[in-house]
Amino acid sequence: MYRVRPIVVRLLEFGRHFWREITYVGFFALKTLTARKVGRRDKIGQVSSEEQWRTQANEYKENQKISHVSLRPLQATLSEKTPKVCLVPFSLSDYKPGQFKLPKSLLNKNSKDEVACKKYKKIEIKKTFTTILIPKTKATASSKAESTLQKSRLDVRVGNSKGQRLSALDTVIPDVDMEGSPDGDSDEDTTLGLDDFSGLSPYERKRLKNISENANFFASLQLSESAARLREMITKRQPPESKRKKPKKRENGTGCRRSMRLQNVDPSGVSLPETPTQPTVVEDENPLLPPGPLEMTPENQDDNNELFKGFLQTWAEVSKTSSSKNTEKKLSSIKSYKASLGGMVISGNTVCKVTKGSVLSMAVHPSEIRTLVAVGAKYGQVGLWDVTHQPKEDGVYVFQPHSQPVSCLYFSPANPAHILSLSYDGTLRCGDFSKAVFEEVYRNERSSFSSFDFLAEDASSLIVGHWDGSMSLVDRRTPGTSYEKLVNSSMRKIRTVHVHPVHRQYFITAGLSDVHLYDARRLNHKGSQPLISLTEHTKSIASAYFSPFTGNRVVTTCADCKLRIFDSSCISSQIPLLTTIRHNTITGRWLTRFQAVWDPKQEDCVIVGSMAHPRQVEIFHETGKRVHSFLDGECLASVCSINAMHPTQYILAGGNSSGKIHVFMS
Repeated sequence: MYRVRPIVVRLLEFGRHFWREITYVGFFALKTLTARKVGRRDKIGQVSSEEQWRTQANEYKENQKISHVSLRPLQATLSEKTPKVCLVPFSLSDYKPGQFKLPKSLLNKNSKDEVACKKYKKIEIKKTFTTILIPKTKATASSKAESTLQKSRLDVRVGNSKGQRLSALDTVIPDVDMEGSPDGDSDEDTTLGLDDFSGLSPYERKRLKNISENANFFASLQLSESAARLREMITKRQPPESKRKKPKKRENGTGCRRSMRLQNVDPSGVSLPETPTQPTVVEDENPLLPPGPLEMTPENQDDNNELFKGFLQTWAEVSKTSSSKNTEKKLSSIKSYKASLGGMVISGNTVCKVTKGSVLSMAVHPSEIRTLVAVGAKYGQVGLWDVTHQPKEDGVYVFQPHSQPVSCLYFSPANPAHILSLSYDGTLRCGDFSKAVFEEVYRNERSSFSSFDFLAEDASSLIVGHWDGSMSLVDRRTPGTSYEKLVNSSMRKIRTVHVHPVHRQYFITAGLSDVHLYDARRLNHKGSQPLISLTEHTKSIASAYFSPFTGNRVVTTCADCKLRIFDSSCISSQIPLLTTIRHNTITGRWLTRFQAVWDPKQEDCVIVGSMAHPRQVEIFHETGKRVHSFLDGECLASVCSINAMHPTQYILAGGNSSGKIHVFMS
């Protein structure tokens, strides 16, 4: 079926070209006869002949109900004989193979006949016209298809009657009055229309022969029947409207076998009592921990052993010695600072996996006796590691004070035995090593916290940033776990909050694409406008921090692969941009975002992780120059996104996205 359709289309195209060629040949023959006229026809005979043809045409129009037929004769005289050519309607359905045959005189290339037209009897002409002018009417789809094809190439236009399209093909037929012919003999081997012209060239005879052969071939193909069959096949291919009906189940028939357990029947056949259906409870992936204080219970070790008790005692004693000792902050030269950084190394004993998830926050204890590192992880864990303890696995303790990521972690500046942790779950807790408990400082289950910092040096008041752009003022001296003031800022999201080290009423916040500087004394719960806005950033900002000693510099980390350092020595209407450091900050989906932080011992140097190979941690000067790179091909094989420096000693701790801590120390 799929192969018949393209063949039919090609044959229809061939038919159109074929009938066009027949039309051209007829007009060419008429022009030839007109050019070689040698006499004139008697006017009386001509008028009578015209009346006769008009009468026949009118009868044909009445029989076929055709609105218009062109009967204008084309006259020409040849050898004192006037041929008259009329355009007669003709249907392809009446055509039979072999009806038109070329005469021998035209096929003969060396024909020397000087007579242009042979003699025919009028009786034979009338018989031929009678057979042509009475076409057989067939009301089939095939005759309609052929009529539509013929109509595009006709010179005579046939009108439509009662919505049915009727078309015909005009056949060129010469009619010659034999006035000077005594005998009425005619050639029986020839047909009308082709043997009347003997003055054609061999090329034209060959062309007429090809046309005749093509016409016979085209008629023998029976395209009308093929088109009708093709239409029937197309109609049969249409999908049925009604879908298959499913068989009905038998009511009394035997169904699928079911076990006695599914039928709720015991082996003896007695039905069992129906079990009450219990409602399904959807468990929360990260359920909130109960409010109030939580005991320090390590998850990785036994809490009753002597090692854990000694661990808590060590932290408490170290915190007392470090808090009683006053250290002066002095800025060393870049040369001596580089030399000290060059003496810091890493080894296998200073690399340890502390938590399960990614490291999101980190703090180094200020003690100079022992190296203690605290880590906040992705799944709400807080890990404590005593780096100097051997074996190193016994010096690691992991606690679970939160149910969601711990994004901020600080040791209390007033009492280093207290560690404060903030989480996405809306809780802020303080871990007391002397009491072995995590006390709840601030709780807001309707919001999610992002960062915090101490407004007072004694750590009595805090500023807390929320992910929804709001801020909370918390006073630890007030009983309860609520806030003192909840402030709506002009930012859509707050990532980090940092307080000025000297003028502690000022604090800076980093949001989506802007950095704002606020005054805590002018905060309003209805809405607070910033004092200064830093608008040089083009993408999301990860962090913004003041310099540790004077606060005269601000460093920001942006997703546009740039670290920017601003001059905040004079807090006025504008903070100018000093330096832009080109640095790759695209960590991807699975790594924690970089946060550039200041070295607490050096006012003009920042520490940041790196995506470069080999893996390393870099330190830049405020002028943009690289001061030092911490790298080790064997011990440092991952990206340390979060880094923290010891406040007085040359100890650097870096955490990666798998919970592993790398410590460089001199």
